[in-house]
Amino acid sequence: MTKDEVDALIMALPGAEHSTAYGQPCWRIAGKFLTRLRAEDDSLALDVGSIERRDMLVEVDPEVFHITDHYRPYAYALIRIERVDPDWLKAELASRWRKVALAKLRKAHPEMAEAG
Repeated sequence: MTKDEVDALIMALPGAEHSTAYGQPCWRIAGKFLTRLRAEDDSLALDVGSIERRDMLVEVDPEVFHITDHYRPYAYALIRIERVDPDWLKAELASRWRKVALAKLRKAHPEMAEAG
């Protein structure tokens, strides 16, 4: 995926907006941090739910997922955008959206509810 494709995928989420975090560009959902693209390596820093899940992703597919010492204490995976499966990323972003979106926004967008 390209940076523009990632931006389009994220900006299609309800409430998505461009912002900054610690002086760096990021995306937020109605003001709440969603993810950021690291300029150092064109990787998304995305909370994947748990350190255990992050470690599993890195172990299973190190060409896509990696970690730096800075992110080691957190449930964030670094995702190489040029190698990530777009469908996986879309589903992961939707999952993260459900965790950060305020209840009012989730209620206004029932199409974003988890399937099945």
